[in-house]
Amino acid sequence: MSSTLSPARRVADLAFKVGLPLLLAGGILWWMYRGMDWQSLRLAMREDMHWTWMWLSMPFGVLAQVCRALRWRQAIEPFGARVRRSVAINAVFFSYGSSLVVPRVGEVLRCAVLRRHEGVSMAHGVGTVVAERVVDMLVVLLIAAVAFVAMVGEFVEFFSATGMSLAAFSLRFSPTGWAVAAGCGVVALALIAVLLRRLSAMQRVARVGRELWEGLLSLRSVRRPSTFVFHSLAIWVCYFLHLWVAFGCFDDTAALGFDAALVAFVVGCFAVLVPTPNGAGPWHFAVKTVLVLYGVGETRAALFVLVVHTLQTALIAVLGLWSTLALALTKKKSTP
Repeated sequence: MSSTLSPARRVADLAFKVGLPLLLAGGILWWMYRGMDWQSLRLAMREDMHWTWMWLSMPFGVLAQVCRALRWRQAIEPFGARVRRSVAINAVFFSYGSSLVVPRVGEVLRCAVLRRHEGVSMAHGVGTVVAERVVDMLVVLLIAAVAFVAMVGEFVEFFSATGMSLAAFSLRFSPTGWAVAAGCGVVALALIAVLLRRLSAMQRVARVGRELWEGLLSLRSVRRPSTFVFHSLAIWVCYFLHLWVAFGCFDDTAALGFDAALVAFVVGCFAVLVPTPNGAGPWHFAVKTVLVLYGVGETRAALFVLVVHTLQTALIAVLGLWSTLALALTKKKSTP
């Protein structure tokens, strides 16, 4: 369908996909830092920041992406594809770097890298990526559930501080409102079912859909399931350590314990679901709120999230540039 769009329509579509997330992120960041004394922030970075802890946190950010690449390589193996380890790792690096420009586009681009360099079907690649995301969602929900049960008071206080009380939200709906919302949901599901039925009648779409489904089912045939589970857990352990080790950058956050870091991590995981570049804006607001609830001053909390997110984003950009060069120098795999 995209091939029938006029050049002007394509430009407008790209501008929407890039501009809207940037506007959303910029608006949240402006609102958070509109009254900040930037001179004091720069002074704190020069005199109060312990840069050693930031550098120590960086390898965990790299290792998380490496584990993701190794797990993805396992998910593709059932299709008979022997993906080179270096290509899989660079494809993941490239996907995260490109998503800084257009949020979420990296998931498709890393499949395109495997198709170009390894001859893996695009639909099979996308199917395995979808399967990975389902696994990630389950792992994050498990971590969130454990953290919530262990620290329910902290989460309730966070929801209250951010105006996210479910009780207050539900009171805003009348019985008629709930009935209308339920009706809209049923209609939406019915429309989706009709669209899927019509699409399945098209031979090409049916074939692509079959390959996507095969990609999802590929996890049943993964060799060494224990290694797959290990990588799935290691990804999120590394992400957590990427944040927790960075707590040592400032005395205010270094004084906080494991529980504060875990709450901030869980809240941040859900904040980055908002489609902005690397979660910029929503992540800042969510993690800063957690730090303030744990007694960190507003200015220090704002400084922490700004510095940590900026440097972690810079790491993603550097890895993205590195992978672009590495993939350009990588020979395509010869196919029979």
